[in-house]
Order: sequence, then structure tokens, then C-alpha cells
Amino acid sequence: MIFIDPPFWPAHGTVFSHLISDTSIAELHAFAAANGVTGRAFDLDHYDVPERIYAELVAAGARPLSGKDLARTLVASGLRIKAKYRVKSVGSVLELRWNALVPDQPELGADLLARWNEPHRHYHSATHLLAVLEALDLLTERNVPGQVALAAWFHDAVYNGSVTDEEDSAILAQACLNGLLPAPQVAEVTRLVRLTATHSPAPSDGAGHILCDADLAILGSAPGEYSRYAAAVRKDFAHIPDEQFHQGRAAALKQLLALDPLFRTVRGRELWAGQAQANLSGELARLGHNLAAADGTLTP
Repeated sequence: MIFIDPPFWPAHGTVFSHLISDTSIAELHAFAAANGVTGRAFDLDHYDVPERIYAELVAAGARPLSGKDLARTLVASGLRIKAKYRVKSVGSVLELRWNALVPDQPELGADLLARWNEPHRHYHSATHLLAVLEALDLLTERNVPGQVALAAWFHDAVYNGSVTDEEDSAILAQACLNGLLPAPQVAEVTRLVRLTATHSPAPSDGAGHILCDADLAILGSAPGEYSRYAAAVRKDFAHIPDEQFHQGRAAALKQLLALDPLFRTVRGRELWAGQAQANLSGELARLGHNLAAADGTLTP
């Protein structure tokens, strides 16, 4: 169902309401598009709509709620984006994390953040980087090996929706870290970055297990968050026609479902394995069972 709170929030010479769904972001987008709400008004989990169209949206089916009740409804739906995952907050949090990890290289950290915030990124963005770093904290009880943390920072630092992204990111890591770290540590960081192309670490590769599980943690997220992830991945590959994307995406989902186990750490399996199976299977079913096999070049 679609909900709207009273026009109250001042900006641009008027006041604004918030428009939300308690079901899905897809439902919210569909309602907004059907009622002339511009896409520029979307802010991650809601639309900001001006007072002049409030009555029209209510007449179209948006249910009025108080501001407090609307916020509660959004939180209860599981679609709420936490404040720290909004762009300005993400940048501040990541800057603090980088300075704690590599305190004498603020320029390198700023360059990496600029890469993660490139405008063509949707899923593979700074928000993903923060989510990976937080997943590493969960998997290690906040005792993340430094080389694993650096690999997380570099693993999608180059992102063009290409099969060479991980290799290009590894090359960037080597170029940036040569001279800053001993050669064996640089080699380990670049090895781990390359590993995120396949998410298939060797049985004895403890560092690889942690990084791959953290990178794939989104697969085990709540359904609403997973839906946003899938939609953002489609935007990342907007240059690919629908049929080709669906084929490639289905192949990628099948590859993930074939990983045994999908999560290599005990903690990762406890946190994410069950929901990941449901999410991946559900998305594959929605894509259809009769898609032709693709080459699997789309990455999760």
C-alpha cells in the first residue's frame, strides 16, 4: 500500500510530503510514475512530493498518515534506508574507516572514495563498500586483517560493468600500494581483489573466505533490501538490453546457487545462507525458467 504524510517539510519555497510504500520499492515507483511524480524526487526509500499535488496523490490512492506513523510504517516494512547509508553519511563513515586503516594516506583514501562515488554506479557504490566492511566486522568480531580490509576497499575500485573490472581493480591496488606496503602484502591484497571475480576461494584460504562472504552478504539480506539490490544491479548494467541482461543475470544466479557452500565461514552461513537461497531462487524464478544459457559475465 502507498502512504503519504501531511505537507510539512520546507524546501524550495514550498512544503513537501513523503510518499512511501510498505510493500516494495517497485510498487512505489509504479505509483509515482502513474501520477506524474518525477524520478528526481526519489530519495532511496521515499519520494519528496510538493504540497500542490498532495490532494491528487490522496485521490489516486495514497493513504494519509501522520509523519510519525509514516516513519513507523516505513521502518516496519523493512524498506527504510538507515541514515548512515545515505550518501553524505556514507562518505563520512568511510573517511573515518580509511584514516583508521591507513592513517598516513588521506589522498589515496579520497581518490578511492571518489571512485566509489562515480555517478554511473548504483549497486557497486560507496554504500556497497561500507556494507562489505561492516560484514567483515560481523565475521571477525571487528578484528579484520588489514590486507583483507584493503582488498575490500579496492575490490570494485574500478567499475565499468566489464569482465575486466576485478583485474583492473587489482592492477590499481598494486600501483597504489607499491612502496606503501612490503611486496608480499601487496601481492596478497591484489590476490584477494582478483578472488572477488569468482568467489571461489580454496578450502584453506581463510582470508579469501572472509572477503568473499562479506562481498556476498547482500544475497542474504531481508527481501526488501534484496529487491533494492537487484534493481540497482540492473541500473549498473543499463547499457545491456533486457533480454541479454536477463540471460546473463540468470546465469550468474545459477552460478551462485551452484557454489557449495555459498558462504565459506561458519558465521557467514549462520547469518546469510538460508535467506540467500530463498532470495536467489526467487529472483531466478522471476526471470523465468527458460532463459538461454549465457556466458555468466554479470557479477553479483
